[in-house]
Amino acid sequence: MHPIIERLAAARIVPVVRTTRPELAERAVTWLRETGLTVFEITMTVPDAPGLIRRLAQEPDLLVGAGTVPDKEAAEACIAAGARFLVAPWVDAALAEVARPAGAATLLGAMTPTEVRAALAAGADAVKIFPASSAGGPGHIKALRSVFPGVPFCPTGGVDARTAPDYFAAGAAFVGIGGKLVDEGLLARNDRAAIEAAARDVLGLMQA
Repeated sequence: MHPIIERLAAARIVPVVRTTRPELAERAVTWLRETGLTVFEITMTVPDAPGLIRRLAQEPDLLVGAGTVPDKEAAEACIAAGARFLVAPWVDAALAEVARPAGAATLLGAMTPTEVRAALAAGADAVKIFPASSAGGPGHIKALRSVFPGVPFCPTGGVDARTAPDYFAAGAAFVGIGGKLVDEGLLARNDRAAIEAAARDVLGLMQA
């Protein structure tokens, strides 16, 4: 297993930071970090995502990656900014080609067994199952694990503190949690208490 994937599996939870304003993304990371979370996926849908990745990557206690990476050019920008893992909800071999020489990990997206095989052939170090909840939830992960027992799966999409234990029981190596943890409405309203409450629920999973 890739060392970065081992770190993600040890962390168990990857907060997926997706906001329409960069200041809200930075606010989310600040608040979540202060509760004890140290792994973050900054999606490329955040305006100037590479700039935020670059700032966060300078912090030695953080493990920062880039999500929804659309193409090779964006992958190169993220790696240059300091991203340690690249994520896409589809199969794109160009991401692995960029990540591998830098020692970064690649998570490519799939839903079916055929797509899982394609992701692995394209160089994925772990496979992101997205959207997990509408694809069949924990039962789908369990079924995939039965034919891919050695593949690290990261279900994302509709996962929260309530359902995450079921995904782990089904064999997920780690999970991505987006809107249930990084709620843009709460961030815009400066509702730090609600964001921190969600983070404490997640931290409880990590300690379970």
